[in-house]
Order: sequence, then C-alpha cells, then structure tokens
Amino acid sequence: MRAAEGELNPLVPHLAEIGLSLVVFGILFFLVKKFVVPAFEATYAERTTAIEGGLAAAETKQAEADAKLAELEKQLGDARHEAARIREEAREQGAQILAEMREQAQAESTRIVDHGKAQIEAERQQAVTSLRAEVGALATGLAGRIVGESLEDDERSARVVDRFLADLEAIETTGAGTTGNGAV
Repeated sequence: MRAAEGELNPLVPHLAEIGLSLVVFGILFFLVKKFVVPAFEATYAERTTAIEGGLAAAETKQAEADAKLAELEKQLGDARHEAARIREEAREQGAQILAEMREQAQAESTRIVDHGKAQIEAERQQAVTSLRAEVGALATGLAGRIVGESLEDDERSARVVDRFLADLEAIETTGAGTTGNGAV
C-alpha cells in the first residue's frame, strides 16, 4: 500500500495549488471588483439615464405632436367653417344681385313700355290733328261747292270745320253706344 501512498493521485489536488489558486482568484476578484465593475455600472447608469431621458423626450415630443395635431385639426375645422360661411355669403350676394338685376330689368321694361305708349299717343294725336286738318280742308272745299259760296275766310271756315267735327264726334259716340246699324 505504500506504493499507493507514495504515489501522487492525479485526482486529488495539492494543497499548495489550492492555496495559490485561492490567492490568485482573490487578487483577480479584487481587481475586477475595484476597476471593471464600477466601469460597467457607470456605463449601465449612463445608458439607463440616456434611455430614460430618451423616453421622456419621446413622451414630450409625442405630447407636442398631439397638441400640434389638435391645433391643426381645430384650424382645419375653423377653415372649413369659414369656407362654408363665405360660400353662403356668396350665394346670398348672388341672389341679391340677381333680384336687383331683375328689378332693374323690370323698371327698364316698364320705362320702355311707358315711353312707347307715350310715343304712340303722340303719334296718334299728330295723326288725328293731321286728319282733322285734311278733313277740315276737304269739308271746307266740299261745303263751298255745295253752298256755292267761297269759304276762304279763315274764321268762317274754322267754325264750319269745328261744327262738322263736333257733329262727327257726336255721331261716333251715339253710334258706339248703339249696337251699330251701319249709319255713320
């Protein structure tokens, strides 16, 4: 058994190796804890702060965007309302202008008709006067031939013409009042 005791077993570590491994592990642990871990934690803290700041900035930007969107929608609604109001005013003004133009056209039409009536009446009066003069001249000439005396005297011929025309008008009014037997 001695041989078994003198030989070193490769499966069992030596105490010096275990001690040296513990010292190296302790130094390594101390160095990692002293230098590496704080650097990682500082980087982690910076990243956490940056992410939280980014999230806060994103939330702020989102709130601003929502406020802008609401404002733009309000302005768009106001613009639509204003456009509808302007269209309605234009319709009202168009109807008013159309009514005014109709009124002016009616007034112009009435004026033209009245002027035409006045002109026709003036021409009728002129024709009646002309016809009276011609009828008077014919009546004077005819009466002169019938009576056999000259009616060249202006006063006398004017009286004869006036009497003749008065008789004609009297016959017209009585003939117009009767059913008309054809006697003129």
